Amino acid sequence: MACEGNRTVFAGKAVSGGIAVGRIRFLRSRESGAPRVTVEDTEAEIARFEQAKESVKRELSGLYEKALAELGEAGAAIFEVHRMLLDDLNFVEAVTERIEREKLNAEAAVATTRDQFCGMFEAMDNAYMRARAADVKDIGSQVIAKLEETAGRQTAHGSGRTEVTERSAGEQAVCDDEKNSAIETAEESVGESPVCADSEPVILVADELSPSEAVRLDRKRVLAIVTRRGSVNSHTAILVRAMGLPALTGVEFGEGIALDGRMGIVDGYEGLFLSDPDEKTLEEYRARQERARERAKRLEELKDQETVTKGGRRIRLCANIGGTEDADTALADGAEGIGLFRSEFLYLGADDLPTEEEQFEAYRAVAEKMAGREVIIRTLDLGSDKNLRCLQLPHEENPALGCRGIRLCLERTELFRTQLRAILRAAYYGNVAVMYPMIISVDEVRRAKALVEETRAELDEEGIPYGEVRQGIMVETPAAVWLSRELAREVDFFSIGTNDLTQYMLAVDRQDPRADAFGDPHHPAVLGAVRAVVENAHQEGIWAGICGELAADTTLTEEFLRMGADELSVVPAHILAVRAAVRACPL
Repeated sequence: MACEGNRTVFAGKAVSGGIAVGRIRFLRSRESGAPRVTVEDTEAEIARFEQAKESVKRELSGLYEKALAELGEAGAAIFEVHRMLLDDLNFVEAVTERIEREKLNAEAAVATTRDQFCGMFEAMDNAYMRARAADVKDIGSQVIAKLEETAGRQTAHGSGRTEVTERSAGEQAVCDDEKNSAIETAEESVGESPVCADSEPVILVADELSPSEAVRLDRKRVLAIVTRRGSVNSHTAILVRAMGLPALTGVEFGEGIALDGRMGIVDGYEGLFLSDPDEKTLEEYRARQERARERAKRLEELKDQETVTKGGRRIRLCANIGGTEDADTALADGAEGIGLFRSEFLYLGADDLPTEEEQFEAYRAVAEKMAGREVIIRTLDLGSDKNLRCLQLPHEENPALGCRGIRLCLERTELFRTQLRAILRAAYYGNVAVMYPMIISVDEVRRAKALVEETRAELDEEGIPYGEVRQGIMVETPAAVWLSRELAREVDFFSIGTNDLTQYMLAVDRQDPRADAFGDPHHPAVLGAVRAVVENAHQEGIWAGICGELAADTTLTEEFLRMGADELSVVPAHILAVRAAVRACPL
């Protein structure tokens, strides 16, 4: 924190870019109400817990639908993860055992279990798993809130309960009154509600914001979000980015209540939060906002333009998508194809493995929407860090280095064959390619190709029509970089996944915020690896693209073109900015 004149400047971590100027509204927090009460009728108390759990599950279904409609598959999938956590047998059994053995009321049993599980996750070495503590806290607090609603129907006398003075620890973000609420609080509704009685949109400041609270925000009333606690890799951060709101976390703003009603500025580019800015500062940031709006208008004009440099060099600009509905967004933003279709969305939250027919319909829908533009479907990149109910994978101490991607597919060939059948069938209706993730050897590629041939033979024998698919690999391991010349002789294309490549090249966990300073994607070793892969691909006559986050880094666009990259694939929101960078390139 720094004081400059009358204004105060707070530093934080940027979650989502952009600039916001407006009044600050502080979202107050209080202790979660969970008094410890001795109960005689433990069966009735367990029934209360089950009823509350089912009620929260119904609300999660509503949140899923709201997120799906507004934020797409990736945002919606978060609430399927929450439903999985709520159904976790370890969690449920721990709650019921506390009720039975300690004769605890359900609220205290849930709160104690929630806090215990949060502590377990926070103590884990893996950053991805540490971030799940916030999800456990969120669902636990929702169950407690439901239980508190039913507790009002019982009285201390004649209820078989004896209240104890201790209270369970844990916080739940809530509003003091309707005027301060940016979040829908109706029991069954997941619709939007105004931030306050005023029509003026606000900068929302809070100690912490849970995923369920974030998705309930009325985006028309919220200009930006600033939190004291949180992670740039949390589910809340994912949702906020999908909403397109400027956001910061890790901001030590002191007594937040003192900020309420003041003017503020959020700079999502520089990671700054300003309170009480003077008129000169307000004018500067409003001018930056206007320039950003003008730039957005200019970018809109590029939707139907070619992705070609000033010197006439053509490059293909595609979209990374995570579900069928995202294809519409990709087309609307001017994508020339789908460079990465993450097929995992079909498995998220599913009680059973998706059938061949379900997968086929999803892949065909995207292929038909793209109307001849290439759709590259990445085969399953799942592992124990995404341990879904329908897979029940064993726990791994380091899932980033475990049985994920192609390793899982070659281990569970029945799973792989089903997906390959669906992809081949969908290729009959459009321009489809298949891409294998986490490759480290030529043998893996040959085994995958052999399964494709066997699948073709099965479809021929059954008389089921299918199309030809080009086969490529994700280059995202140092082994694949070193073997890229040999691998290029086996496949039709390369797509470089710079997120994992950076992680593995630099030995830095990309989910660990403590290691952020070391995970430099501009590191010479990373860029050197990209250059070597492109060169080796071209020497063997295949094309090479980039589909990781670096593909959207416009400070590297010209360098990637000089390396000879043939394709850049980015999230739809970055397509126009990258096209502008390509068209400005002198090559």
